[in-house]
Amino acid sequence: MPTLAPARTVQVVAAPGSRHDEILTPAALDFLGALVAAFGERREWLLRERRRQAHRLAAGIRLDFPLVTTPVRTDPAWRVAPPAPGLAERHMELVGPPTPEAAAAAYGSGASTWTADFEDATSPTWHTVLDGHLLLKDLARTPRAGERPTLVVRPRGWHLDEAHLEYDGRPVPAALADFALFFFHNAKPLVEAGHGPYFCLPKLENRYEARLWNDVFLLAQELTGLPAGTVRASALIETITAAMEMEEILHELRAHSSGLIAGRWDYLFSLIKTFGHRTDFLLPDRARLPMTAPFLRAYTELLVRTCHRRGAHAIGGMAAQAPEGGPEAVEAALAEVRRDKEREAEDGFDGSWVAHPGLVPVGRDVFRGVLGDRPHQLDRGRDDVEVRAAELLAVPRLTGAPGPEGVRGSVALAVRYFDRWLGGTGLLDQGGLIADAATAEIARTQIWQWLRHGAVSRETVERHVEEELTALADEGAHSDPATVRELFAATALGPELPLFFTRYGYDTYLAPRAV
Repeated sequence: MPTLAPARTVQVVAAPGSRHDEILTPAALDFLGALVAAFGERREWLLRERRRQAHRLAAGIRLDFPLVTTPVRTDPAWRVAPPAPGLAERHMELVGPPTPEAAAAAYGSGASTWTADFEDATSPTWHTVLDGHLLLKDLARTPRAGERPTLVVRPRGWHLDEAHLEYDGRPVPAALADFALFFFHNAKPLVEAGHGPYFCLPKLENRYEARLWNDVFLLAQELTGLPAGTVRASALIETITAAMEMEEILHELRAHSSGLIAGRWDYLFSLIKTFGHRTDFLLPDRARLPMTAPFLRAYTELLVRTCHRRGAHAIGGMAAQAPEGGPEAVEAALAEVRRDKEREAEDGFDGSWVAHPGLVPVGRDVFRGVLGDRPHQLDRGRDDVEVRAAELLAVPRLTGAPGPEGVRGSVALAVRYFDRWLGGTGLLDQGGLIADAATAEIARTQIWQWLRHGAVSRETVERHVEEELTALADEGAHSDPATVRELFAATALGPELPLFFTRYGYDTYLAPRAV
């Protein structure tokens, strides 16, 4: 194994916690430092490029499939690596926070994989993040038994920092922190157990960001003496710019690729964030926006065609229903999930995501009913699908104001999720649906968009905010109501739209200098 010699070491700027020294070892911090030294500046350049692209699109530059990468899309020869051990059959993938409760539920659910999600299902407080890594370290060393799902880790996105770890006096990229701490401690034990270090990559916006991840994988494998291709990663297609570069993202990751995932909630958030200033992209409230809308069908069908053309798994979107309550409520939730997964299986997806372990059986039965004993349906090329860029952007314009219940529901979801997130919890059961950071992002950006275009009044929104804060106080709030109100006002009511409430909220309230 090469000697790790980062130019400077990573410093921990947080109070020690129970067993934290098992994760924050000198060797692990040196490994993280080597990755930050190699890739930190490049990550900063890519974030600046994101901002430049956003300005270009706001100025009216047409978004299209890149002309310069036409040879990648038209070359029929290249393929991604074949499925790695434990990733051939992915009919039902369960996603949740890296907590003991979520892990126990996942391991008894019958899911094919369990994605431990540091990005959308976790509030990134220091102790929550470190406790998550301790859990994963223990799980990676637990002997496999029965139908235990394959472990996948979803690190935080390139846009986020981990301010409790500093390199050269600056916060380290949260994506590198999550990747490095998991990989350094667990890659070899996982390989010895017959699987490997597997990841799910969030919030990619273009092929260059996928190339950065691929280079991180190559260096990490080199430094630890593991063969290239040991790491496998699925890329979430959850931004409109990434949807224009699906083949290019697969091509960049091809030796390490385990396919693409339809991150449909963040995809809607991306559309608002990118084009929310335009009246022709004014989206209705989510209850009036089915996943069968033509522009969403274009996105999912293109994803299946792209993946299967390159030998990659195509994984469907998240089902967020919580099958709880009385028998009628449970059956209604399961019926809705069944319809959703039937559509995906018939469209050619090889599996799908769910947020609740109670949804695994119905989704698994649907995919087994379509696929039989086959682990996937990569042989379905979907050559009948032809999608133009204009179809991905054919967002229906909302005529008239959003419904009163839609406005109130979006305000309630954002306020209540912010209360939980600031209090250290990354999930919220709201009205029979499990909300995470992605659904909160849709809620607050829709409010911002409706206000910008006069579809709802500021007075109405502020009244709903106060009603929800009052209700939370009666029920037992998890955070200071004044802080929740501040976060909502800063991320949903201002003249400009912050790109991520998670970035603003972390820097303002959760980072060590803010507490």
